[in-house]
Amino acid sequence: MTAPNVTAEAYERAAADPVAFWAEAARRLDWATPWHTAHTWSPPEPRGGAVGDPGDPGDPDDLTVPEAAWFVGGRLNVAVNCVDRHVTAGLGAKPALHWEGENGERTTVTYTGLQRRVAQAAHALTALGVGPGDRVVIYLPVLVETVVVTLACARIGAVHSLVFGGFSAEALRFRLADTGAKLLVTTDGQYRRGVATPVKATADQAVAGLDHVEHVLVIRRTGSDVAWTDRDVWWHDAVDTAPEVHDAQAFDAEHPLFIIYTSGTTGKPKGLVHTSGGYLTQASWAHWAHFDAKPDDVHWCTADLAWVTAHTYEIYGPLSNGLTQVIYEGTPDTPSRERHLEIIERYGVTVYYTAPTLIRTFMTWFGDTLPEHDLSSLRLLGTVGEAINPAAWEWFRATFGRGELPVIDTWWQSETGAAMVAPLPYVTPLVPGSATRALPGIEVAVVDDDGRRLGSGEPGILVVTRPWPGMARTVWRDPARYRDAYWRRFAGQGPAGAYYVAGDGAQLDEQGNVHLLGRLDDVVNVSGHRLSTIEIESALVAHRGVGEAGVAGVPDPVTGQAVAAFVVPSGVGRAGTASPQEADAGAAALRSQVAREIGPVAKPRHVIVVPELPKTRSGKIMRRLLAQLWQGEELGDVTSLQNPWAVDDIRDLLAAGVAERKAGR
Repeated sequence: MTAPNVTAEAYERAAADPVAFWAEAARRLDWATPWHTAHTWSPPEPRGGAVGDPGDPGDPDDLTVPEAAWFVGGRLNVAVNCVDRHVTAGLGAKPALHWEGENGERTTVTYTGLQRRVAQAAHALTALGVGPGDRVVIYLPVLVETVVVTLACARIGAVHSLVFGGFSAEALRFRLADTGAKLLVTTDGQYRRGVATPVKATADQAVAGLDHVEHVLVIRRTGSDVAWTDRDVWWHDAVDTAPEVHDAQAFDAEHPLFIIYTSGTTGKPKGLVHTSGGYLTQASWAHWAHFDAKPDDVHWCTADLAWVTAHTYEIYGPLSNGLTQVIYEGTPDTPSRERHLEIIERYGVTVYYTAPTLIRTFMTWFGDTLPEHDLSSLRLLGTVGEAINPAAWEWFRATFGRGELPVIDTWWQSETGAAMVAPLPYVTPLVPGSATRALPGIEVAVVDDDGRRLGSGEPGILVVTRPWPGMARTVWRDPARYRDAYWRRFAGQGPAGAYYVAGDGAQLDEQGNVHLLGRLDDVVNVSGHRLSTIEIESALVAHRGVGEAGVAGVPDPVTGQAVAAFVVPSGVGRAGTASPQEADAGAAALRSQVAREIGPVAKPRHVIVVPELPKTRSGKIMRRLLAQLWQGEELGDVTSLQNPWAVDDIRDLLAAGVAERKAGR
């Protein structure tokens, strides 16, 4: 084994001078103009009085809006750092992308080929009137063209906003209107689970009446017939005929690179603005550090390109480090459940980064033994999304990891831009179910409602104690919301003058490792006891009969709330197949399991066996929907879910009374 890219001394060096540490990380990039000031920060401060009590929104104008800047005065081009500089360094013939379509199509694009395609797309965007600062919404599946047009936006200084290709017209329209986009990039259709589905009709519905959208650039993917207007332009007409050489200009480090929207599952989505120099610095360094990226790696991040996970670990991180990577258009079970195993074997994937929800799905599909495929190329595994429960962590390492590979569990958010808490491979001791400790250059803490730091074993609020390069700078067109959502609660506290509130609960163990307890609103309050949904779910999944679990708090006349556990059986067991006696015995066993793992107060009052759990497109369990289904509430639009049919299945089970068992109450 070669020496790790980052060693233990980085923790101490970064803690001594974090700004100098990040300046060193920034020098890994090519800068057209050096910066004159590495970092500036203006925390939220009273406009003329004391800061209100923590958690009190107070006067909306009582605090200034915080402002952070990194590498002030520096200028660079993000696309040049991800493509051109590698070609200049002699890596033009190296594969940049191995793309595989759901229907079996395969394409390999070298760095020289990627440079040519990005140049053509940059010329095409300019010809369509797009310039620096203009917004481009990209509504595409996982295609080579998706990466190309994203990098082309970065090359010309346009601000991109990627939207998942399965989102509804309403969700797309909101993002187009909020950004004031000049251009929409989409396809005629896309493939999903072996079926060609229309896309442009949805795009047409979304842009109707939005006069600021001047053109719709359309990629021919499925060959389906589409309606056409004067503002529509075919990709093959505009891009494939454009010049193959493009002179890139440099942009200020704080120039906006992209806007990414929070999921919007509750309330209006927030458009988080990430800038060029700081974001690319942290994305590139974090990928190189916690994945110990090597020149011969074949990296596969399985996220859809619209999610921040893919922005950082499927576009900007791996490409800035000159790696080869796999991108895959389809779903994990099409045409068979072995598709991911086949792809790892076919391309010799070395680093496999995926979501705990998929790992738990694999557990239900394969049990303790994977189908026969050569996975010996793998040298490192990673997880992202929700906190991974220890049982899934151990299974992932035992099967995909041959019982020996490091599993790099990462905690971060759309707001943070890149991983914040993650182990350094071969340096940081691994802990199943924990992302371990903050990366060098980052400091996190667990605090109580008053901002007091808590010790080991004390659950509290996870905060970041000082600014970092990849942080979102604002909420698009709503800086006050940025202040109030992330900085108001602990304004005036800590050495930086405010703590960033992540919205997650956590606790530290005796070694200082961070254990996530879920979103702060993902708790169940039983007779005054605040219980973590993730902790209960982990206890349930530790039972051999449970493949996945989602926990929600539901009304109870005695305890205020009760724990409702929606469980997916492991193996071949499905919802509704057990007899009433078997179901009662199974529910009792799960209640006993939770009582042993956590305590009697956490025992689920209700155990509901379901075929699958409703999830967002990024794989997060929608616990809010579980509670609403239990209560029979109106759910609203669920088309943006990964599996909207799961909602109907659970509703039918609840209506039929299959799930409600009184044993053990």
